[in-house]
Amino acid sequence: MASSSSSSSSPLRSKVKVHARSISLPSRSSHPLISQFNDYLQKVIDSEATPSISLSSMSGKLSNLEYLYDCVDDLLLLPHSQHVFAQECQEKWVDQTLDGYLRLLDSCTATKDVLSNTKQDLQKFISVLRRRRDAEDFCGFFISRKKAKKMIHKTIKEIKSIRNKPSIVLEKDHETIAIVSMLKEIEFVTSEVLESLLSYVVGAKESRWNLVSKLMQSKRVSSCQEDEADVNEFEKLDSSLLLLAGGKTNKSGNHVNLQNQLREMESGIQVVDEGLESLFKRLIKMREFSCIPNGNEGPNTNRLVVTNR
Repeated sequence: MASSSSSSSSPLRSKVKVHARSISLPSRSSHPLISQFNDYLQKVIDSEATPSISLSSMSGKLSNLEYLYDCVDDLLLLPHSQHVFAQECQEKWVDQTLDGYLRLLDSCTATKDVLSNTKQDLQKFISVLRRRRDAEDFCGFFISRKKAKKMIHKTIKEIKSIRNKPSIVLEKDHETIAIVSMLKEIEFVTSEVLESLLSYVVGAKESRWNLVSKLMQSKRVSSCQEDEADVNEFEKLDSSLLLLAGGKTNKSGNHVNLQNQLREMESGIQVVDEGLESLFKRLIKMREFSCIPNGNEGPNTNRLVVTNR
């Protein structure tokens, strides 16, 4: 607890334990960016509450995150935000926050690498299908997928550790606490989106032949495309590899259909990869946010005013 002398001299200061979802920025603020931040944050949270059923839906989640980062960029450029970082740049919470974004950068890079390797594998896969190669030629894809899944599980574990970091205890004014809370919130939801994407790429945790059975069942009901659409694209990929390696399908028509599906999947991965590249740049920008004192703090009209709800 703060000392009585500190409380009397700084009535607006309070000791708060800041962690994800502990404090949201007040909606009743003199600056409209606060309201925008809360709106975009809620969109990201709502999108995470909706199960991902396609690469397209994952791309939408990244787009929502992009809008949130744009809003945060504007908030951090406000003179008062610059002033807070200038005054607080030697504080432990700044190092902890920047460390969190560094770890997010590493996780984002790992996610991009997984998708990039998967896209390259798809291109090779399509080439093999086009040349009608033997089943043995598909074995390399099993090995590649196994390596990818191992990397994904390792990255997911790292992402979870970001969210499980100890809380930051601050004895600061409400404005500083609000800024710290904003940074922690966006760190938290970013980790959630990355984990959601990686979990989608891993596919189901079912046994191999259960995946094949699900795929075969969806193909039997060819007139009902919704059944097949319910299957994760990466589940389809794993099941198709099993069928081909087991010699369960060698019809020309099946190969052509699979090639078309893989090309669509490749295009979807490309869109998601572009979203990740955009996120990567924004994370770098957050890391490079300067806390060097700036004498030009700007007029008080731009001050970020925080009021209690």
